[in-house]
Amino acid sequence: MKDKHTAKVTRRTFLKLAGGGLLALVAGCGSAPKAAVEKARAAAEPLSRPIKKAVRSLTGDTSLDAEHIRQMITRDSKTSRTVMWHSDEAQEGAEVAWRVAGSDECETVPATSDYYDDDGQAIYLHSAHIEGLSAGQRYEYRLIAGEEGTEWMTMETDSGGDFTALIFPDTQCSDGYITWREVAEAAALSTPEANFFINMGDLVDNGEDHNQWNQWLDGAESMLTRIPLAPIMGNHETYTIDWQTRLPRAYLALFDVPGNGSGEFDRYYYSFDYGDVHFIALNTQENEIDEHKGGLIDEQLLWLRRDLAATKKKWKVVLMHRDVLQYRINGRPERREGISEDGAIFMPIFDEYDVDVVLTAHLHTYRDRGHLFDFKPSDGGRGPLYVLTGVAGNVRYPGLWIDHAFDRVTAPQPETDNYITMRATRDELNFKCFLPDGTVIDDVSVRK
Repeated sequence: MKDKHTAKVTRRTFLKLAGGGLLALVAGCGSAPKAAVEKARAAAEPLSRPIKKAVRSLTGDTSLDAEHIRQMITRDSKTSRTVMWHSDEAQEGAEVAWRVAGSDECETVPATSDYYDDDGQAIYLHSAHIEGLSAGQRYEYRLIAGEEGTEWMTMETDSGGDFTALIFPDTQCSDGYITWREVAEAAALSTPEANFFINMGDLVDNGEDHNQWNQWLDGAESMLTRIPLAPIMGNHETYTIDWQTRLPRAYLALFDVPGNGSGEFDRYYYSFDYGDVHFIALNTQENEIDEHKGGLIDEQLLWLRRDLAATKKKWKVVLMHRDVLQYRINGRPERREGISEDGAIFMPIFDEYDVDVVLTAHLHTYRDRGHLFDFKPSDGGRGPLYVLTGVAGNVRYPGLWIDHAFDRVTAPQPETDNYITMRATRDELNFKCFLPDGTVIDDVSVRK
C-alpha cells in the first residue's frame, strides 16, 4: 500500500535524490549508501511527513523494538498473511513492508498499536494484515516504525497444491516451556519444508499467566517468523491466575486468527484453506465459556453447517481441542467408555457433510481410532479418520487412561512427547506421528 504522497515524486527526481535507490527508499524495501540517504533526506525536507518517514526508515536500521514476531494463518493463504508483534512502547505509524524475495520494490501496510495490560503487563500488541499476495510466491517482510525497522524475514504463500503442515498437541508445561521448545525445534529441524503449523489447544497451562505466553512464544520462535500459526483454543486458555474460568482474553489478543462473522464469539472458532484442504477450527470450551456468556454451541453449529456446505475444496479436516470419545479411568470404575459430550454434538454433522479427518487433543495421549461413522468403527472407510494427537509439553498422565475399544494405535507407554506431520497431495492426506528422537509411532493415510 503506497502513501498518497508518493505519486508526487517522479522516478527521475528519486534517481537524483538517492543515486538510483529511490524505489527502495520510498517503500521501505532496503538500505542505501549513507551519503545517498543523507542527500535524499536534505532534498526531501519540502516533502510531506510520510515520505520523510519512509526515507529515514530505510537506512538499514534494525533496532526496532519488536518481540515475538509471528505470522498468523489467514482464510486464504494464497493471497494474504497476518503479521503480529509486541513492543514496550506505542509505535505510531507502524507498518509491515513486503516484497517479492530479492526485489527492490515493495509495498507497505499499516499495523495496529493496541495497549495490552492483561496480568499486569504494560505493552503494545501490533497486527498488520497483508492482502494482494500471489500464490506460490516467496516473499520477504520487515517491520517499520518511525526511523527504525527490523531485518528482512521470509514469507511464502500457499501454492494451492501439495503442502506439509506440522501439528502439535497440548503444549502446556511446568518447566518454563523447555519441553515445548525442544519438541518444536526438533519438528522444525526435521521438517524444514513445513508450510504452516497447528497447535491443538492448551497452548499454555494458565491462560492469564503472561509469563507462560511469553515462554510459549519463545519456544516457537524457530517457526513463527517464517511460517504461519493456526492455533486452536483449549480449556486452559480460559483460566485465571487463581484457576477460575474467564473469557479467553489473552488468546484472542495474542492470535489474530480469521473472523467468523459472529458478534459474540468472533475468532473463538474459524476456518481456513490451504492447498485443496478446508480446515475447520472448532471451539469445545462451551462449559467454561457458558459461565460468562451463553450460546457458543448453538451459534457454532449453525455456522459449521454453513461453512461445510460452502467449501469447494476436495478435503475437509476438523481441528478441535476436546476429544470425541470418553475413556475409562484407572481407579474410577464408575467411569464408562463411550462417546463424549462433544462427540455427541459434532460427530453426526461430520458424517452428514463427509468430513475426511478429525483431529482432537486434551487427553495428552496419542490414539488412532481409524474411521468412525454413526458412532461406530467403519472398516469400509466411511466416516472421518479420527486421531487423538497426543502431548507436546511435559504435563503427562501416565497410566490414567484405559484403552478404548475404538483405539487402533496407541503411543508407547508411559507416554512421552510427540508431534505430527500432515502431508497433503492431490489424492492423499498422510499423517505421521513422531517421537522427538524421530521414531515413527504411527503412519496413517486417507485417500480419495
